Amino acid sequence: MTFDELAGLATPELEKKLDDTYRELFNLRFQRAQNQLKDTNSIKRVRHDIARIKTVLRQRELAQTIDA
Repeated sequence: MTFDELAGLATPELEKKLDDTYRELFNLRFQRAQNQLKDTNSIKRVRHDIARIKTVLRQRELAQTIDA
């Protein structure tokens, strides 16, 4: 997902997406440990997705503290 797509989602949706991507990362690491992983770049892609989601969540958190 791109940053713009993530910024358009609501906070609960982002939190659910974050949980799903962590679960996906776990599964990919498990596949790598068993030598069943075909696309090794998928781990990097998922890690970048997690970072993007966390960035959007943090921006929203900071925006709330500024407004308060």
